[in-house]
Amino acid sequence: MNSNISKERKAESQNIENKELSSVLETVIKHVGDMGLYQRLLFVGTMPFGLAWAFIYLVQMFLTATPQEHWCRVPDLEGLSVELRRFLSIPGAAEGKYDRCAMYDANWTEVLATMMPPDPGTPTVPCQNGWEFLFDDIPYATVVSEREWVCDKAYLIPWAQTINFFGAIVGGFLCGTLADKYGRVPALVVANILGCVGGVATIYTTTFWDFCLCRFISGMSCDSCFLMMYILVLEYVGTQHRTWVANMSVALYFGGGSVMLPWITLWISDWRKLMYIISLPMLVVLLTPFLVPESARWLVTKGRIDEAVKILRRFEKVNRTKIPDEVMNEFVVIAENTKEDEQSIFVVFKTPSLSIIVILLVLSFMAVALVFDGLVRLSESLGMDFFITFTMTSATEAPAVGLLVFMLDRFGRRWLVCLPMIVAGILAFVGAFVPRGVFSVVLAVSARFFNNMSYATIIQWTPELMATPLRASGASFVHISAYAAKMISPFVVYSDRAWEGLSLILIALVAVLGGSVALLLPETMGKRMPQTMEDWLELAKSRFRFGRKEKVQHKTKE
Repeated sequence: MNSNISKERKAESQNIENKELSSVLETVIKHVGDMGLYQRLLFVGTMPFGLAWAFIYLVQMFLTATPQEHWCRVPDLEGLSVELRRFLSIPGAAEGKYDRCAMYDANWTEVLATMMPPDPGTPTVPCQNGWEFLFDDIPYATVVSEREWVCDKAYLIPWAQTINFFGAIVGGFLCGTLADKYGRVPALVVANILGCVGGVATIYTTTFWDFCLCRFISGMSCDSCFLMMYILVLEYVGTQHRTWVANMSVALYFGGGSVMLPWITLWISDWRKLMYIISLPMLVVLLTPFLVPESARWLVTKGRIDEAVKILRRFEKVNRTKIPDEVMNEFVVIAENTKEDEQSIFVVFKTPSLSIIVILLVLSFMAVALVFDGLVRLSESLGMDFFITFTMTSATEAPAVGLLVFMLDRFGRRWLVCLPMIVAGILAFVGAFVPRGVFSVVLAVSARFFNNMSYATIIQWTPELMATPLRASGASFVHISAYAAKMISPFVVYSDRAWEGLSLILIALVAVLGGSVALLLPETMGKRMPQTMEDWLELAKSRFRFGRKEKVQHKTKE
């Protein structure tokens, strides 16, 4: 008789072990509360990190904004009014189309004596004594105006931005690796401290290279300063809440930060004080180890079952719910038998269908990111006030994502990356052939609206397409690729110096191609996030037929 009982218990245990951990975790989350008080607090707690992400990503535009009204300084004319100085010394000033980078090579004593500009045939020379700036469009001194990065030094601006994005690539690798090895919370802390240190250090720079070094350090936090918290929240909410949580956190916090930043900048009108105000609040991250729970999914993959159970019990306490004992026991048994070895994102390239998912996701994300960043940077040159244009394009974030929340679980991820991107591309293409001004701004704002829909979709789609052991490093890898594309973006915008409208044509081509690539990826609408590498392969099999014969190539320990 005892033998029969033993066999029954063994069989029951075996049945439990055969179940998927992802399925049991979803059941646990359902019992603890799909969207209980603790999850709502975590959603609100995402706010400072979303704001930090927006500020770090966008602030360099306000640090390096170039006043459009600038011309060569002529020390001999310093005592005259601004208008008269420009009229007398700058070629084309009399016609209203003055040269920003050249001055007459004239005898200024004679010019002062006659108070008439030199003859139009007088030779010109590049600016010899620096530049004067009229702060009408950019009403404060920027790094560019203080250090005179104009004319033959204007190329320093896109290079500084590219180095900032290169920092994001390095930081993405670093924080993604830390997150999968040591946990989401430690990676979140490291990312935000890097952003704070780099931002504050920027204030004390004096040359191009120390400025770039500090922007590189600050860039290392972008967008890991938000992504790690974003992944944590998504892992703790029920499937039916994932779409609105994922998208509204981006719309409200990143979008809100984008709208706030130009007006904070104008209010302060001092780029050094601005860096203090956006950098020091990032130290709030030091509270997260005491307030934010580590990922239970990640703890299970590391074999730290007791810690995962302790966190789930904390959810019970805050949400005032109860996980049935049999459900918790089932979770523990399965968790003890699904511990996975440490994985690198590069292990997926040993499995063709997984590598195709990653490559296609990377290509699509790169296109979405390049279009997004290009439209953001064009705000300065669309023919209207920079701060108003920037605010208008940024204000599209909330309505675009709000609309997306109602559509994403009806039409799926693939079509809501593809179609809005193609529409954005068409609008950008039309914008290339209209004069800069109100109409071009309307087209850019409309293109940004549709691109926002694609961007929010692909941000949510990325962790949904990754297994838990690689979710942080995999999502970081994909986001890193986006920053690799964004490294090109400043030069895409700079191409307008060759022909006004070229940047929008390039953006349009990228939008159509990138949107089309998204249709090749697996759909994740209504599906559980893959917990194990085998779960991930099953997702791949749903899209790629040859995947049915594959097995995951695990990294083995020597």
